[in-house]
Parts: sequence; structure tokens; C-alpha cells
Amino acid sequence: MADGFYHLSYKGLIRGLGFIVGIVLFGVLGYMILEGWSLLDALYMTVITITTVGYGEVRELSNGGRVFTVILIFLGIGIMAYFLGIVAQAMVEFQVRAIIGRRKLGLRIKSIKNHYIICGYGRIGRIISQELKSQKIPLLVVDRDSESRPLLESDDIPYIIDDATNEEVLLEAGIKRAKGLVAVVSSDADNVFITLTARGMNPNLFIVSRAEEERAQRKLLRAGADRVVLPYLIGGQKMAQTIIRPAVTDFLEFTVHDKDIELKLEELRVEKDSRLNGVALVDSGIRQQMNIIIVAIRKADGEMLFNPSSQTSMEAGDTLIALGHGNELERLGEILRGG
Repeated sequence: MADGFYHLSYKGLIRGLGFIVGIVLFGVLGYMILEGWSLLDALYMTVITITTVGYGEVRELSNGGRVFTVILIFLGIGIMAYFLGIVAQAMVEFQVRAIIGRRKLGLRIKSIKNHYIICGYGRIGRIISQELKSQKIPLLVVDRDSESRPLLESDDIPYIIDDATNEEVLLEAGIKRAKGLVAVVSSDADNVFITLTARGMNPNLFIVSRAEEERAQRKLLRAGADRVVLPYLIGGQKMAQTIIRPAVTDFLEFTVHDKDIELKLEELRVEKDSRLNGVALVDSGIRQQMNIIIVAIRKADGEMLFNPSSQTSMEAGDTLIALGHGNELERLGEILRGG
């Protein structure tokens, strides 16, 4: 609907400009032929005539020139009125679209829940948002830079253009009903302040924050962040591992980032109602029936068991780090949820 309005307004403006160019050419040619004037005199007389400025005649007009001027006045007034009407219509439609867009965005923000609030829409923030969106995880972006608006609209991501360090802005973003928050603004100090504020407003929030410097990591953890990521440190380590263990790096890259490969690395939580709750890996049939490898188990208390033995039992609250085909992982996930 909005795109249709845009095209109609655009076509109307082009048509109006075409009429104006046409009437100017008509007037210039008319004065040059009827009165024998120069191009400049004919153009000047045409412009002051169709705009009804009324500075007076450039030269003495013949009777034929006066009749032509009367015709030019009526045509010029009609065309200018039409063009100004098109301009006014386009402005009104633009304002209506803006109002409707803001209202729809406001309703969308109010209805969102169990979502992640992404504070900052720079390069890292946009990558995070696109990954969450690809997994159909609800999210909302808060960014203070108004230049991010066109990008957010083209990415079809709900947003608030404001300062994420402001409590009222976080309330508007639905922090009370949010599942998590990601602080990836460019300043470590702002990330610390956002983390501290968010933790105070929602103690159950899962908070991930970015840190530029290692010394900021401790401050963010004390401020309430559950995880702190140092992009430069991770990037440097990955580049080093690419040199030292290229095959391992390629394997992890394929399983984690390549969406076309069938083999996936996934984390699956064991729920209380699952028939595998309390069952040892050897008796679960996971390896034999679904061809899935359990790489690690994160216990409910946070302990990580790497390459667990076949006698290890799966308990409610445990998270399995599993490697296998996508459809088999989905099947295991349903079983672990109690489906």
C-alpha cells in the first residue's frame, strides 16, 4: 500500500514537471515566432507570465502577442495549480505513511516478548541480529544513530532510535518481558552502564556484552553480564588456530557457520519429562539409532564433561552438545523436551 502511494506520487510529480516544461517551451516558442524576440526575452516573459509575477511586459506586444499571453496565463495558472496540488498530495501521503509506519512499529514493539534486545547496530550488532532472525528468535534493536533507521527498515527488524543507557528506553524496549540483552555499542563504558542498568531492571535477564579491552571484561562481569566477548581476542585466536590447526578450524567453521552442510553442532537441553532423563548414554540409543555423537555435556551446576563416557547419565537440566544431521538433531530435541 505504501509502495503504491510512493509510485503514484512519484509519477504525479514527473507528470507535473513535464507539463511545466511543456508550457515553458510553448511560451518561449510562441513569443519568438509571434514577436520575433530573443530566447532570453521570450523565456523571461514566459516565466513571469505563468507564475503571475506581473513585472510588466518586456517589450511592446502586438495584438497577436496579447492574445497569446492571455492563453498562456490561463494554461500556466492551471498547470501550476496542478503541480502544486501534486506536491501537497505527496507531502501529505509521506506524512501519513510515516505516522502509519510509527504506529505499526509501536504495536510491534509492544507485542514482542521473550525477545533479545540488541543495543547497538554496528557491524557486530547487525551480524547478531541477522543470525537471531535467521533462527526465528524474536529481537529488537536499540541504536542511538538515526542513520541506522534505513538499514533496520530494509532488514525488517523492529527498532528504537534512542540511547540504550536510558532506563525509559529499555522499558520501552520491553526489558521486563525480554529473555536477554546484548550490549554491543562502541564504548566499553556504555556497555558497562547498559549491563548494570539492565541487570537491575530484570535480574533474570541473560546478558551478553562486548568488550574492547580485557580490563573491561572484569567490570562487565561485576556489573552483571553472564558472558563477555572480546572480538579482537577471539579474532586473533581464530587466525592463529587457522595457521596451527587448519583442518580443525575448517571443521568447526563448516559445522557452526555453513548453513548448507547437513552436519550440525547443536546444544539440546534435557527436560524433566523426557524419557531419557536419568538414562545413561549407552542405553539411550542416541548413537545407534540417530547416528548422533555427544561431544560434551554441560551439567545443571555448570560443570562441563568433554567426551563423556557411555556410562554417563543424562539428568534434567543438563545440556547436550551434539553433532549430527539436522533432522536427527530435531528428533532428539523433541525427545529431550518430552515429546
